[in-house]
Amino acid sequence: MSKYTKEDVKQIVKEKGVKFIRLQFTDILGTIKNVEIPLSQLDKALDNKMMFDGSSIEGFVRIEESDMYLKPDLDTFVIFPWTAEKGKVARLICDVTNPDGTPFAGDPRSNLKRVLKNMEELGFTSFNLGPEPEFFLFKLDEKGEPTMELNDSGGYFDLAPTDLGENCRRDIVLELEEMGFEVEASHHEVAPGQHEIDFKYANAVEACDNIQTFKLVVKTIARKHGLHATFMPKPLFGVNGSGMHANLSLFSGNKNAFWDEHADLQLSETARQFMAGVMKHARGFTAVTNPLVNSYKRLVPGYEAPCYIAWSARNRSPLIRIPASRGLSTRIELRSVDPSANPYLAMAVILEAGLDGIRNGLTPPAAVDRNIYVMSAAELKENGIANLPGSLAEALSELEKDEVIKGALGEHIYSNFKEAKEIEFDMFRIAVHPWEREQYIQMY
Repeated sequence: MSKYTKEDVKQIVKEKGVKFIRLQFTDILGTIKNVEIPLSQLDKALDNKMMFDGSSIEGFVRIEESDMYLKPDLDTFVIFPWTAEKGKVARLICDVTNPDGTPFAGDPRSNLKRVLKNMEELGFTSFNLGPEPEFFLFKLDEKGEPTMELNDSGGYFDLAPTDLGENCRRDIVLELEEMGFEVEASHHEVAPGQHEIDFKYANAVEACDNIQTFKLVVKTIARKHGLHATFMPKPLFGVNGSGMHANLSLFSGNKNAFWDEHADLQLSETARQFMAGVMKHARGFTAVTNPLVNSYKRLVPGYEAPCYIAWSARNRSPLIRIPASRGLSTRIELRSVDPSANPYLAMAVILEAGLDGIRNGLTPPAAVDRNIYVMSAAELKENGIANLPGSLAEALSELEKDEVIKGALGEHIYSNFKEAKEIEFDMFRIAVHPWEREQYIQMY
């Protein structure tokens, strides 16, 4: 990430001919919001004096306490390459503050920073995240609305002409690189119309910023190709859903705290304690890492998504996998997270779960190196393997019981998130779905 001062930002804006600035932030549900300002308001924004109405944002504040301020993070300044034709637009990602300048308790980005201070108190300096977001590409109709028609029939690592999304994916990569991303891989995923672009790991806040920027770029460039990109976890029945595997590690200075060359698997005691904490709280944080009704259509056996709380260095059916790389690249891969999650909230709860394992010296169960999908209920019980929640309702119930995860969200975010998600599930519960009509309307 580049380091900028106010003067740097103003100089670049002048030299590059930027016409507008978008001040971006993220609401509790993970939706990117922005206030676009002309250059005449740039000084005001850089002085943290840009006010907005927080009562109009999902889960923020009541109308009688609506004044909120946007505090730009100057290091997130970037020009959107695709806006050059009609006057360049740049953006700054912002923290949301109260009128007195203190962090707003309902701001997911500020909340993650709060949890990172808990990490620092334990002697760690960085929580690193390498995300692997997947998405589907569907064709747009003549009105510009998304259809359910895929633009290819490709499979894992396929090439054109089978992979007709290749040109779109390549343009996405070029845009990302122009914005400063270090893209590590780009390929077709297992399902038709499904794609993955991996970018280099970063500290948690920067990585979450990158995820939000990535989603915006993917959707924007896809539309230029007559396509709709969706990060919905399971848009199609019978094929793999989209995940966002999270590669996680803790650092102390330049030392990877997860690596111990003398330990079994070269996995340090810290890594094992962190992993044990994640496993202990997995049922509690799943409502945050998998926040949609649709998320639970992905977390089922048979489609490479984890639904069992276990770990392994060898197979890909458990919740946690230990990739083969060691040294500075030693990490744990949490495979349940999906790309509909608010990344700031997801990382806050995962980190706090891991820190709870470290604080309490937890020990993970033995690794499970068999294919868990083919194990019987008796074998699962014998091996102490629990399931992840099977629905959003169950996940919310587990969240309500987990004080550590609720603490990672804070009371404001927890109560507003829970209320919004209970409404969402109830709307799903009372709706009559096509499957019900297909099954019952003639039979009964």
